[in-house]
Amino acid sequence: MTAADTLDKTVVLSAHERAEIDGWLARYPADQRQSALLGALRAVMHADHYLSVPKMDAVAAYLGLPAIAVYEVASFYSMYETNEAAAARHSISVCTNISCMLNGADEILAHIENKLGVSLGESTPDRKFYLKREEECLAACCGAPMMQVNHVYYTELTPEKVDSILDGLE
Repeated sequence: MTAADTLDKTVVLSAHERAEIDGWLARYPADQRQSALLGALRAVMHADHYLSVPKMDAVAAYLGLPAIAVYEVASFYSMYETNEAAAARHSISVCTNISCMLNGADEILAHIENKLGVSLGESTPDRKFYLKREEECLAACCGAPMMQVNHVYYTELTPEKVDSILDGLE
């Protein structure tokens, strides 16, 4: 890859995104640029609410990493979305692991699907909400059932509490 190719790929990143990535890079030794990858992906995902291939390629070029290294990380961690259907203002994840399931997660999930008119992995037509695929565990068992909305935890859910949370979002 030539320097011109790298420049062309990194132009996809906004000045704000490059500044955020630079902040992550400053935390690590110069020879450990891959250490900034999680923060860099988080920074570029915020604008579009998902990681497009051009954005991932731009991050790879900016960090000097092979694109596959970025794709592996983006597809492994559930906090990153590579599905364009996720390009909604609010991403909802409902924990369906054992503690949440025993405390009514299935009913909460069904309530959200009914309220929003979508199934797992779909966005509402107005792109306000994305109901993320099932989450195996979000590590809040003591507050089961629980969900995340835009990475903020909500615990001890009831259908009424879910309605209040979702209705309160802009």
